[in-house]
Amino acid sequence: MKVLDLQCSHGHTFEGWFASEDDYLSQSQRGMVQCPLCGDASVQKKLSAPRLNLSTQRLEKTTEVEMVNGAQPNQALMEAWLELSRKLIAQTQDVGDQFAEEARKMHYGEKEERAIRGKTTLDEARALLDEGIDVLPMLLSPAVKETLQ
Repeated sequence: MKVLDLQCSHGHTFEGWFASEDDYLSQSQRGMVQCPLCGDASVQKKLSAPRLNLSTQRLEKTTEVEMVNGAQPNQALMEAWLELSRKLIAQTQDVGDQFAEEARKMHYGEKEERAIRGKTTLDEARALLDEGIDVLPMLLSPAVKETLQ
């Protein structure tokens, strides 16, 4: 098993687990290696030290020190964001480009209220807010809508 430190073109770092170097190269060339945060397929390997499992106890101490010293706050933040994003997707209905229309219908009592998500323009989102309709702009990666492999 080969564990690689990877980084997308937007600077997000993450780990990838592959059967071999050839497996990584094959998946990468086919666009299958994507950033779990933003879905970017332009991924590069980062320089990383080999991981040696000398003892479970020592590994646990190393992990604790890395987190305490702040060596991996971006990774922890990314994982929390992904978890939140997946929960949001699981608990909302995707109405696509009809977001503004659906939000208005619910706000004015034409439709039963429910948790929705979708797409709209920045101007339309501002108009919804001006009408007193609570909306929250949120960047959701296409990667969180699919099962990660």
